[in-house]
Amino acid sequence: MTAAERSGGIPPEPIAAVAVAAESTDEKGGWTGAAAGWLERRLPIHKLLPTRQPFYIGSWVYVFGVVTIAALVWVVLSGVILAFFGPQWWHVSSIGRFVNSLHFWSVQLFFIFMVLHLWGQYWAAGWRNGRAPTWMVGVVIFLISVVTAFTGYISQQNLDAQWIAVNAKDAINSTGAGAFFNPLNFGQMYGLHVMLLPIAITLLVVLHVIQVRLRGVVAPLGATEADLVDGDSPAASGS
Repeated sequence: MTAAERSGGIPPEPIAAVAVAAESTDEKGGWTGAAAGWLERRLPIHKLLPTRQPFYIGSWVYVFGVVTIAALVWVVLSGVILAFFGPQWWHVSSIGRFVNSLHFWSVQLFFIFMVLHLWGQYWAAGWRNGRAPTWMVGVVIFLISVVTAFTGYISQQNLDAQWIAVNAKDAINSTGAGAFFNPLNFGQMYGLHVMLLPIAITLLVVLHVIQVRLRGVVAPLGATEADLVDGDSPAASGS
């Protein structure tokens, strides 16, 4: 008995034809297929994970950006530990004070290298050749990071933090935003610091890295996009 007879006289469709039909159906009506097609068109894998890079990507400006991300990783990891054990632990325990210091100095490194990266990109006009969105996301990351550091500093629950919170309350009241943002409210400041703001920074950093991958790094002033050498030129470096 043939396959057609066993199936009631209807010959089975070729596997390739079924796959093509399913793909066309997804592209036309399925939201998952449409989303996959949108991502594939805008985030091609050869750009997200390139095998070769231009020679000027080894500039210290971009190294500072990588160090900033590394510092952010330490900030998040130490911050998660501090959030689990709470203020009494990081004030009383020797290990808690160590983790608190690690968190504090990771933040300092994060800001130092982020500012160096921003300065380098500013003087190099890093928004050239369609890269303005990449630059704007970087600036927004810096601004949100300032607010995050402020909420973290007044969440330390020491005399210095309390004194700064009192003065900050007066300053914020003068802007009319005191009804929504109260530095003397520890719960509000701590919640913003450990939840909303870090998540926003992390997502924006991921977006920033994706934008850099898609658009590439900007060529130095006076150079052209022809410096993005492919092939076997010594100016190109392997990943």
